[in-house]
Amino acid sequence: MKRCDWVSKEPLYVEYHDKEWGVPVYDDQKLFEMLCLEGAQAGLSWWTILQKRQNYREAFDQFDAEKIVQYSEEKLLALKENPGIVRNKLKIQSVVTNAQNYLRIQKEYGSFSNYIWSFVNHEPIINEWKSIKEVPVTTEISDAMSKKLKKEGFKFVGSTICYSFMQAVGMVNDHTLECFCHPSH
Repeated sequence: MKRCDWVSKEPLYVEYHDKEWGVPVYDDQKLFEMLCLEGAQAGLSWWTILQKRQNYREAFDQFDAEKIVQYSEEKLLALKENPGIVRNKLKIQSVVTNAQNYLRIQKEYGSFSNYIWSFVNHEPIINEWKSIKEVPVTTEISDAMSKKLKKEGFKFVGSTICYSFMQAVGMVNDHTLECFCHPSH
């Protein structure tokens, strides 16, 4: 079975590639989780974050934004000492800030999914790359998403992070044509 060239033989990575990456996600809480995890990845590899994902879920109350916005200074200090996550104060604080903005967006747009999927007109973009080398790290859409999310107050949402997020939640399908996960198969 042929996969995208970026996938290692690690079972966790294979599972992520085969069952998650590029698969459309419409669940608000899952979208919020992935946005936070992509932000945590900034300057690191996705493999680092993927290995810590379960720790993140436990540390951040399964990414329940209602709970996250209530975090005390003690909770934030405890998170900074948690070896199971990236212990970067700004990245930890960004989850709280992003939770506040996420809840506001939900109220304003009916759901976070409605808001975030509007960037691709509520339809996944199916690309037809022959090689992983052709896959961009940013696009005009990720630029626009980044700009708008920053304006809304979100943190760790640069264009590269937004494009990775779009790939992760299936707003963009960047499986290469030879990969068995590409929709043409």
